[in-house]
Amino acid sequence: MQCKPLSPALGVEITEVDVANINDADFTELRKQWNAANGLAVIRGQRLTPQTQTEFSRRFGPLFGEDDHFQESVKPFLMPEVPTIYRVSNKKSTSGEPLGRSRAGSYWHSDVSFRSHPAMASLLYGIEIPAFGGDTLFASQIAAFNALSPSMQQMLGSLSAVHDFRVAANASGSYAASDLVSEDFDGQNQYCHPVVIKHPDTGQAALFVNEGFTSHLQGFDAAESQMLLQFLYNHCTKQEFIYRHRWLQNDLLIWDNRATIHLAIQDYDADRYMHRSTVIAKTPEAFVPD
Repeated sequence: MQCKPLSPALGVEITEVDVANINDADFTELRKQWNAANGLAVIRGQRLTPQTQTEFSRRFGPLFGEDDHFQESVKPFLMPEVPTIYRVSNKKSTSGEPLGRSRAGSYWHSDVSFRSHPAMASLLYGIEIPAFGGDTLFASQIAAFNALSPSMQQMLGSLSAVHDFRVAANASGSYAASDLVSEDFDGQNQYCHPVVIKHPDTGQAALFVNEGFTSHLQGFDAAESQMLLQFLYNHCTKQEFIYRHRWLQNDLLIWDNRATIHLAIQDYDADRYMHRSTVIAKTPEAFVPD
């Protein structure tokens, strides 16, 4: 296994490993490198079926689609025979049915942050990739927290924020009205998390708000909440915290939703087809300085 840093803020490129047949020692090293790179690994040249991707993903923990369910609006895009696989694609079948969710994730977000048990790791496998366009941006929320002043860190450490699927559902262009299901708005897709969380593996502090799903800060009026959240959104996505990934066919990306946020750039028309599996996290805990 060969490892190479991808940017100062986050990311490691890993080659010469076959995750479908990885042994325990190599998996332990891969996960160590992933944590050391602030929660982003780019693993080149993989050959994964939906089944082998699911099996490898289980090594990180329990999976959405198996141990818990996705929100109802996502279910049409799950692979029927392997419901742990969420299909991300702009392609359609010969009968005109979507083969996956088109233009997914076109806003900064952390996957499933609106649940009490949000996403821990997301694993996205590139099967059909445009010749150009369709890059994905990742921003380190560990680096973003560390760049704040001690006074701001201390203040944010006492705050909580409400995350709500309705935020993305109501955003222009995020979801087609035909994709939305009323059951997604009955309260199961809304949860209040600490603004600063403790990474359970590394002990590091990370900001845990995102423009895609965070609704408001608890205990603030609307104007105060929006002012502070907008400051954080602008800060969290500064250039120095970002890695931009140019996809190659058979790339497998693994990102830690407790340490990163991401955004998919929608600047392509060519066919794109990808499989995502999603590991379930424990409920995030607030970071408490020593």
